[in-house]
This record gives sequence, C-alpha cells and structure tokens, in this order.
Amino acid sequence: MSVRRVMGIETELGITSTQVDTQGRPLAPQWLSGQVVRAYATAAGEGASLPVGSGWDYADETPLRDARGYEIARELAHVTQLTDVEDPTIANTVLSNGARLYVDHAHPEYSSPEVTSPREAVRYDRAGELVARRAVEHLAKEGREVRLYKNNVDGKGASYGTHENYLVPRTVPFDRLARQLIPFLVARPVVAGAGRVGLGQASERPGFQLSQRADYLEAEIGLETTLRRPIVNTRDEPHATPHLHRRLHVIVGDATMADFTTLLAVGSLSAVLRLIETHPDAVPALDLADPVEAVKVVSHDPTLRATVLTADGRRLTGPDLLEAYLEAVERAAASGHEAWEPDEDTDEVLTRWRQVLDALRRDPAECAQQVEWVAKHQLLQRYRDRNGAAWDDARLVAMDIQWHDLDPARGLAQKLRVAGRLERLVPDDAVERAVTEPPQDTRAWFRGECVRRYGADVRAASWDSVTLVDERGRPRRVQVPEPTAASRERVGELLARHTTTASLLTELASEDV
Repeated sequence: MSVRRVMGIETELGITSTQVDTQGRPLAPQWLSGQVVRAYATAAGEGASLPVGSGWDYADETPLRDARGYEIARELAHVTQLTDVEDPTIANTVLSNGARLYVDHAHPEYSSPEVTSPREAVRYDRAGELVARRAVEHLAKEGREVRLYKNNVDGKGASYGTHENYLVPRTVPFDRLARQLIPFLVARPVVAGAGRVGLGQASERPGFQLSQRADYLEAEIGLETTLRRPIVNTRDEPHATPHLHRRLHVIVGDATMADFTTLLAVGSLSAVLRLIETHPDAVPALDLADPVEAVKVVSHDPTLRATVLTADGRRLTGPDLLEAYLEAVERAAASGHEAWEPDEDTDEVLTRWRQVLDALRRDPAECAQQVEWVAKHQLLQRYRDRNGAAWDDARLVAMDIQWHDLDPARGLAQKLRVAGRLERLVPDDAVERAVTEPPQDTRAWFRGECVRRYGADVRAASWDSVTLVDERGRPRRVQVPEPTAASRERVGELLARHTTTASLLTELASEDV
C-alpha cells in the first residue's frame, strides 16, 4: 500500500461579486455561494448531479467527537462546529463523480470523492476547478457575475480551509500519531505551500511567506477548524467503519494550483503516515519546543535558512525536518515490510520528494515549475524588480489574489500552466473525465453511479450511505461503511442489472452493499 490509501481533498473557494440587491447592497457571500451550487447543478444537467434540494445524510456525522476519547457537549460547541445539522436553506448537491458541492458557511465547497492514490487526488482536485468554472460560466450567461478563487486567505484577516482526509487504522494511537506528525506538518509548506503576500492574519506586516494558513494556526492539537485552529485536528468522524478506521482530518494545508505541489502535499503526508503505522520507532524524534511558533518561522522565510528549536535543544531548518522524515521513509520503503511493497505511486512520490528537497537546498529557484510558493515568489519578485514595489504594494496583493483566480483568462497560475511554466501531471482529458466519472476503486463509484443512473430516485447521500426509494416510494438507506467497498469491481454487475432503484433494492439482501 505504501503511499496508497483512501484520501480526499475538500476546498472552500473564495468568492466575490459585483452583484447587489434591490437596495444596492452587495449580496451576502452565503447567498452568492448558493448561486454557484445551483448554477452547477443546472448546467451539469440530470445524471451529472443531484437536484440541490436533495438531502445530505448527516446520520453518521460526529463533528463534536474528539479523537482523544471524549465528545464535547453541543451547548459548549461553537456554532461553526455543528456541521451535522440539516439546513434546508443551504444549497447542496452530489455529483456523478462522487464529489459533494455545497455551501460551507460563506463559501462554495467542492469535496472530492475518495481516491486511493496521490495522482488521483490531484486529478479529482483539478476536476473541482472545472466544476467551479462551469458554475461561473453558467451564471455569466444569466448576467450574474461571480469570481471564484482557489486560495485560503482574503488578505484582510479571514481564512477559509482546504482540508485533506486520510484513512488511518484505528489501531494507531492518536496521541502518538499527533506527536510524530506535528514536526512534519510544521515543515511541509517548504514543498507544499501555495505562497502568500503579507505576514500576520490581517497582513499587518509586509513580506512573502510560504504558507497561506500558517498565521492562522493557534494551537498544537484541537477540535476546532474555524477558531483556535490547531496543527493537528482531533475530529473523530471516520466516515467509515469506526472500530477499524479513523479519518485524519488535516486543516493546515493550502489549496494549490500546481499539480506537483498537490502531489507532494498528499503523497509525502501519506508516506509519513505509513511510516508512523509500520515503523513507529523509526520516526525521527523531532519534538519542537514551540510548534505553533515554528510554523510561522518556517513559513516566513523564503530563503529556507531560518531555524526552529527542538525540545532537546537542536536548531533545524524546515528542509532539515523534511530531510529527516524523508530519510526515515526511504529506509522503511526499502525494509521489505509488506506494507511497503513497491508500486508506481510510491516510487513517484519518493523520487520527486527527494528531487525537490535536494533542489530547494541548492537554490529554491530551481523548483519554480514544481513548488507553487516558489513559482509565485519568482513571478512577484520579477514584478518588484521592474517596478520597485514593496511587499505591501497593493499591486502585489492584487497579483497574489489573481494567482488563484479560476477564470483561465485572468488566473496567473493557470496562465503559467498553459505556458508550461507550472508542470502538469494530469492531462486535460483525464481531468475532464473526472468531472463526471467517479473513481472506480472506492465507494465513490457506487455513489456517483447512483447519481448518474437513478438521480430522480436518490433522496440523500453521504460519504457512507445513499438513500434510494423503493417500489412504494419509501426511502431506504444503503450503507457503505467500508471506503473500498462498492467499487466498480464489487458492484458494477449489480447496478448493470437494474434500471430502477426499486429493483435494485429488491435484490439487495441487506442494507449493506
């Protein structure tokens, strides 16, 4: 399995518009986000997404359960933590590729389907960009203007998340998982940061940093995702058989426009997780004296020379920390352990991780086609050189936002892709297919195919269930607790035998696929 595991990426998109209400006031972001979701469902048509009135099944969601072994009382939770409450005013749809598109607080969010490799994570993340673009294009045809940005900060103090999800065996003690993962997460922006103009949550100080999220992290470990944001999130909501799996919900990462950066972000983290799972004694002992401060130190230094203090008194750079993890992963991969059986995905991730890390140590500029923060920094630095602009120049701030614009005519990162100055790992036609076709080797295939084949008879869905109507129009919930069950191989022939949900449900011997 090595770097292969069930994983996925959720991205909240920044949104702006010139639209106003009848009194000339700007429309609320939540309203605009609803327009985006409805526009995609309309433009995609029957079979490509569920009607936005279809429900999301919250039955198995447990956002207040903490991996440290307790659950906080609802009356003590912040309202933003109550993500398991049905709100009929919130637009929501499920797509035929198995993804969810909905309004999360004040942002349209694309949550990719479950995949089993870093490359597939890149492909379905890029498919989310096309989904968002098509919604915007449909709105434009109706005379409504909306702009969407695949970033995580507005430069004025607000941050919105890009969350990664990794299936991890429940047998791995969470306390050890968190402790052994924190130094890696502190350093990961060196290879996986999207770059940002401004230092501090409201860009109080001029400068450029590696990570979009670093300045918004305020705790080492915690349950919250919108306040007191932690380096390691403890939400214990597996969306899978709970006694077998936990879902590591990573909230510190950046939305990325560069394929290579996305691959390294999820691939390197999956490799470190496998190291923690299989060789816990070989994980480098790198406990940091102040991880929350270290996140900012690493992020604020594009030279990659700044050091952070370990608990045992060493001073290490971000590349030093990543080097220690990579060396341990390379040894584990060569150990002959059955969990590290060679595969193409692992070879690719470890090879590219090594190449990028070595190049960054020589000169970060060598990685301008692979590492997003380097590409952005190089572009902005050239502008500064030509125009004598300081890092707090409004034109640079605007260029930073424009980097992430999903409009191909405006987005700077997209223009670099087209020009071949940001390396692309996934062909356009493969991304195009991922907009409508689900991954074949996870339960996303069943979810997506239900949308495509039986859309009118799908009453609700979730990550681990699909609710279909039977011959009498009664809803029946089909549970899919195992993420690799209900793949095309497992249930393809079953679905092929049925053109209606009623007949499908009749054949199903139980409620479990």
